[in-house]
Amino acid sequence: MLFLTRIEHFNAAHKLYNPEWSKEKNELVFGKCANENWHGHNYELHVTIKGEVAADTGFVINAKILSSLINDFVLEKLDHKNLNMDVPFLKGKMCSTENLAIEIWKQLLPHLPEGVQMHCIKLYETPRIFVEYFGN
Repeated sequence: MLFLTRIEHFNAAHKLYNPEWSKEKNELVFGKCANENWHGHNYELHVTIKGEVAADTGFVINAKILSSLINDFVLEKLDHKNLNMDVPFLKGKMCSTENLAIEIWKQLLPHLPEGVQMHCIKLYETPRIFVEYFGN
């Protein structure tokens, strides 16, 4: 089994705000992240897949194919967007980095070629804060 990671970047705005709570409770729980005027991040996305190396190509997956999948199903939908307002697959969800990593996994999983498995989504919100998701 071999693991391959592709690293990408995207920029997006969001806010953490539970509409069932008061403004005061949102500010208490989420602090500046509840800012009604949003805030943004320069996200760094690590997509790690795994599989066996094909004898005919020497690849688990062609890196160009993986790059295209990430671009088409993730980056085009997230880059320079408001996560709360512009991204259909986040509609109705709290736009935390945790939920974002889970939803990125779900966007990519059905499009991987046969024999290629998702291993991990690692998503950096800042250089010091990141989440890792390994599936259900």
